[in-house]
Amino acid sequence: MSRPLADRWLSFTTSAAAFVAGSVVLLVLTFLLQEAWPALSRIGLTRFVTDDGWYPSSDRFNFLPMLTATLLTTAGAVAIAAPLGIGSAIFSQFYAPAMLSAWYRRLVQLLAGIPSVVYGLWGLVVLVPIMAQLGGTGQGLLTATTVLALMILPTVALTAEVALAAVPPEQLQGAAALGLGRWAIAKGVAMPSARRGIGAGVMLATARALGETMAVLMVAGNVVAMPTSLTGPVRTLTANIASEMAYASADHRSVLFVSGLLLMAAVGVIVLGVEWLRRRHDA
Repeated sequence: MSRPLADRWLSFTTSAAAFVAGSVVLLVLTFLLQEAWPALSRIGLTRFVTDDGWYPSSDRFNFLPMLTATLLTTAGAVAIAAPLGIGSAIFSQFYAPAMLSAWYRRLVQLLAGIPSVVYGLWGLVVLVPIMAQLGGTGQGLLTATTVLALMILPTVALTAEVALAAVPPEQLQGAAALGLGRWAIAKGVAMPSARRGIGAGVMLATARALGETMAVLMVAGNVVAMPTSLTGPVRTLTANIASEMAYASADHRSVLFVSGLLLMAAVGVIVLGVEWLRRRHDA
């Protein structure tokens, strides 16, 4: 096969793959809009934040407690996982000996591959009894946030390490030639150069935390209530869909698809935020 023909074949294959990927996203969005439309047209957006609670049998659908729990668990998990993950990447890239770094990286990769239900089971058996000593049953906002943080930690650590590894070695060698220590090189040279990749990793982890279902369902308490304390039980939007979709019908079922649209909108806002930051940095 001649080189031009190979290039054309590769261009066609990658274009087809990109078209399929984009089409899947549009099809999912179209499906969600189609299923959510009966609730959007009959109930209206206002009632999703003004109804006096979540009582599907009484035709009352207030998303605010679940939306608040979703945002709080996600923000808390990212606040815990981001510094730990970035610190892990700096350790692996600048401080750990080569052999230790390789084994440490495999360990983090293994952590990333553990199914979410296993994290939930561990949280339910190990973490919940510990949290119960702080008050309540142990199943609540803090427990869900901690489990989520452990789940997204490998994503932040691995993407940050890849970003740090991509920093041109000439920059690091030049900084070392000026007499800078490891921390000064990591903080003053590598981190600024890799911040875009690190930021993308944090955003990817945020999206994963927003969409996590099983582990949160197992440890959050599964009670629809506005969060008032760290130990109080909560229910997230994803857990709400998983809990009620099996028996939902009519408007109740359609409202659950509105929950899916809200999650898609949240992920979309994150993607647009990353793009805005990228353009602002490039300007």
